[in-house]
Amino acid sequence: MQPRNTHLNSAALRGAVDLAAVKAAGEAAQKAEQARAERARQAEAGEVVGAGYPLVLDVTEETFEEEVVQRSTEVPVVVDFWAEWCGPCKQLSPILERLAEEHAGRIVLAKIDVDANQLIAQQFGIQGIPAVMAVVAGQLVPLFQGAENEANVRKILDQLIAVAEQRFGIVGGAAAAEDGVPAAPRRPEDPALVAAHEALDSGDLGGAIQAYRNVLAEQPGNTEAQLGLAQAQLLQRVSGFDPQAVRTAAAQGPADLQAQLDAADLDLVGGHVEDAFGRLVDLVGRTAGADRDTARLRLLELFEVIGADDPRVGTARAALARVLF
Repeated sequence: MQPRNTHLNSAALRGAVDLAAVKAAGEAAQKAEQARAERARQAEAGEVVGAGYPLVLDVTEETFEEEVVQRSTEVPVVVDFWAEWCGPCKQLSPILERLAEEHAGRIVLAKIDVDANQLIAQQFGIQGIPAVMAVVAGQLVPLFQGAENEANVRKILDQLIAVAEQRFGIVGGAAAAEDGVPAAPRRPEDPALVAAHEALDSGDLGGAIQAYRNVLAEQPGNTEAQLGLAQAQLLQRVSGFDPQAVRTAAAQGPADLQAQLDAADLDLVGGHVEDAFGRLVDLVGRTAGADRDTARLRLLELFEVIGADDPRVGTARAALARVLF
């Protein structure tokens, strides 16, 4: 895996926000629940359940290419960045390990000690731990930073599995054999929506925005198109950003509206969802008039990017209501 560029690109954003695909997430959660029930039945019956490869493994700089990048073409690899001295890591890691075992082949958990593997941490741009990312088909997918409760982690992993299957056709080595439930036939995808996704993935932002708008003109309630449009518009705003310059401007200008808006966009693209929401909620609380409306509307746009069903959106909506009323 190559070191991260200093400027942002479409692949990074697609990874950060694909987890909000509402339709895919719902299907994955249901499928995962069916799989869990079937695995429990198999365990009671004494049947052999296994993925054919380790579900939890320690990864080093020497094994990263094989165990993470190459493995990600077969199964989503969740990467847990931790350190022995990190208290929150000791709370989160057992949750991740338990869920990796529970999913039994749908994901692999790769644990990376940042003290022993500083080069990998630098390449991933890790600024604090615990930090959890994923690699799917060789593409980086930021998940979250900081401790999360088990319910939220479970939902995020179910959404990751959905994206891996829907976007990349990656299900995991044991998933098909263990589910015990025939997969429901998929509806044919809308060619216009497929074209819009392809434009976004290729970096044709103007084409993607127009394509999503065309879909929404015919299907105003299409949540996948709404999500795609929000993604494309966000990426268009951050294209060419110098992350260091953006963060410096925001730190030096807490009252600079544009600097704070840019920093919130950058937070979201980097997977720091709570930071982005918190920054904008705080900005709404500190501003008035047109500036307050601008900050509020930007926050609502970022809600669209993540998806209304995400618990972090619900928390931020409540915080927004408190500062508004």
